[in-house]
Amino acid sequence: MRFFVDTNILLYAVNRDAPEHAAAAAFLRRTTAAGEDWALSWGVIYEFIRVSTHSRVMRPALTLVEALAFLRPFLARSEVTVLGPTPRHFEVLERTAAEHPRVAGNLVFDLRTAVLLREHGLREIVTADTDFLQFPFLRVINPLVAKSR
Repeated sequence: MRFFVDTNILLYAVNRDAPEHAAAAAFLRRTTAAGEDWALSWGVIYEFIRVSTHSRVMRPALTLVEALAFLRPFLARSEVTVLGPTPRHFEVLERTAAEHPRVAGNLVFDLRTAVLLREHGLREIVTADTDFLQFPFLRVINPLVAKSR
């Protein structure tokens, strides 16, 4: 796998009313057309479903069936891997938490994603979430702007 795609890229790609829609959708089209290997996690999949079907967060909200239909073509591709924790997950969590002891609250979800990527040896995350910049073992790629770290 070359990189991991974060929830916000999927949400922008599905939401035609978002200013970021064109860039996010184009990124996913290019990635798919190129046959690049990339990853998601079950956490990101469920977060996408939660946010995209929440009428106070996304307008118009998707139905559950629509959210699953958006994800299905990606998950059907052999190039897309869904990551899950391994038996080493807690060990990697402890190591990463020791390096970032101030992570708390809402950032714990990003910590979970960062730990999962580290555990699987992935170094690149495609996201518009700048919170991932605090994890120096990750290269943050934001396809919505010209410059990424």
